[in-house]
Formats: sequence, C-alpha cells, structure tokens
Amino acid sequence: MLKRFEVTEFKNFSQKLTVDFSGVHDYQFHTDCITEGLIGKMIIYGKNSVGKSNLGLAMFDLVSHLTEQNVSPGLYDYYINSDSLSNRVWFHYQFQFGHDVVDYEYKKDGQRTLVYESVKINEKLLFWFDHVSGDGDLSGIKALAPTLNLSLKGIDSVLRYLINNTVLDDAHPLRKLMAFVSSMLWFRNLDENRYIGYMNKTDDYINFIFQPDHLAEFQDFLHRSGVKENLIVHENADGNQVLYFDKNKPLAFLKTASNGTKALYTLFYWLKTAKDVSLLFIDEFDAFYHYELAESIVAMLEKMQNTQVILTSHNTNLLSNRIMRPDCYFILTENCLTSFVNATKRELREGHNLEKLYMSGEFNGS
Repeated sequence: MLKRFEVTEFKNFSQKLTVDFSGVHDYQFHTDCITEGLIGKMIIYGKNSVGKSNLGLAMFDLVSHLTEQNVSPGLYDYYINSDSLSNRVWFHYQFQFGHDVVDYEYKKDGQRTLVYESVKINEKLLFWFDHVSGDGDLSGIKALAPTLNLSLKGIDSVLRYLINNTVLDDAHPLRKLMAFVSSMLWFRNLDENRYIGYMNKTDDYINFIFQPDHLAEFQDFLHRSGVKENLIVHENADGNQVLYFDKNKPLAFLKTASNGTKALYTLFYWLKTAKDVSLLFIDEFDAFYHYELAESIVAMLEKMQNTQVILTSHNTNLLSNRIMRPDCYFILTENCLTSFVNATKRELREGHNLEKLYMSGEFNGS
C-alpha cells in the first residue's frame, strides 16, 4: 500500500505537499476504512482551483515511466509550476508491503523526462542515479543482481530496467511495488473515459455492456442508484449493437442519458473491469450525483477491502461519522493536505456533526 507521498513544483504545488496515509487515530468505528494500519479510504475537500485534481495527477505520475499502462493525452500539460525557477519536479513515494518499506524518489524535467531517481528498501540504499551526469551509486544493484548489465545509457528508468531484467521472487518488495503501480487507476467522472493506469487501452468501453449478464447487472445497478429506466439492445442499420432506453420509441443511451447516468456507466465499467485495483483515485466522483446516491457509492467503495480509495468532492453531505471517520476526511489548502482530526484543536468524537463544523470554519482553510 501507499504509505506516504510527497511532491514539489508540480503544477500549482509550488512547495512540498505531503499525503500521509499513516496518520491513523484510535477510532473504534468505520474500521473498514483502515487497512494494515494505513488509511485505506479517503475523501478530500477543498476550494476550487486549490489542486485536488492535480494531486491525483501527481500521485499517478509514476505510472507513465514504470508501466505501459494508459495515460490519457493532455492531462499533464503545464507540468512544472509556473513560478518555478528549478525546472525540476520532485516526487517521493513510500510504499509499505507487510514489514517492508520501499522509498522511491525521482525528479523530472519539463518534458516529463527522468533526470534523477533513487530507491531505498527498509532505509537501506539500493541505488541512486543521475540521468543527466551519469553519476550514481549502483552498489546495491550489483549485490542484488551481480550479472545485470549496468551500462545505463539510454535507459529511461533504472528502477523499471532493474525489475524487468532481474529474476526476483514475487514476494520481493520490488515485485510488489511493480504489481501495485501496474494496478493503480485514476479516472474523472467529469470526463468520458479519460483515465490513467490499470490497462493499456479500453477498446471494450462501449461494447463491454453487451457481454453476458452485464446488461442485466447494469440495469439493476441503475435501478439501485435511483434511475428507474429499463434497457434494451438493438442492432442499427450498420449491424452494430446499440444500447437503448426501453421506450415505445427507443432512445439511444449514449446520446440521451444524463451526465449522471453516463457517469454511472463509467463507474460500473471500472468496478467490473478493475476488480483487483490497488489504488483507486476518482476525481470529482459525485459531480453529477444526488447526495443519497453519492453516499451509497461511498458505502460500496468502502467494501473494497484490498483497495486504497481516494475521492475528491465538494459534497458536504458526505461529511458524517455515519459514513466515514475524522481521520479519513481531508482538507486541501495551498500546499497543505490535513486530515480533519489534525485540522482542529477540538477532540473529534463520533457524535460530532462534521458538516456543521466544516461549514462554520472549524477546520483550517475551510
């Protein structure tokens, strides 16, 4: 799991921003939001343009150079902070796999090219390497893989090269790191199927619904979400299957469905496709949802036991100890992400009305 993440000089983050998943407090309710001693479910609030979307993009940056998974075009435009003088973006990830902790630190330039990277396992240096000068300390790699060719000219990422060209047990922390990163998924409900990670392409995004049982399951999903429409499939003049609302005069689903209903289709697609996702980040997850539907979706995502889930939202109706717990709600201000429990001197208890406290300005930046 991801234990800690830090970033500097990325988009609107001019100073170091830290996400600490180890800030778990001793609450005895909603324990399913905590996994292996780390925060497993998180909702992030913050004013418009403070960087909620950019935080997700920052966390998923490593997908682009460690895997072959998809990164939708345009998401990383204006990569470096506009006021930056360093021309370098710095990322730091700390992963926890059982008793093992892997630190991965790297820097990229304005073209998103790696210029520096280093890895520590349980605080012991494995390597560091400067891609510009060619300098580095590779002694840890030599001990781990003595026969590996360490002529690194033209290598995009030393870490990826090491993992892909070394025989390591599946239980090795580096193998677990690669498995975790390869299974990360980011998507945004405001866009139609723009995503980062998990798979290389989604050619089945439209035809997915025509697979056995999927149509009936999706219709049931809509009904449980408050959309009381029935669905039917017809062939069009070109012989292609098309999804319709079942009316006396059928209506093409993708042309007539509301934004909220289309967002439910995207969510259903990924819930069915990405069952083993390691880290799920949904930006503006409830932008088109009624508050009751948003609450039911949070409850559904909380049941994903082996998945870290991060949601961004403006919906204050979700701020309730009935839904989550104070150490899992976060507020993002300029270059600072703070859990509600750490954003006030008040001792937050299960009986507190978090929404009322938030609206009254109890928490920093609210």
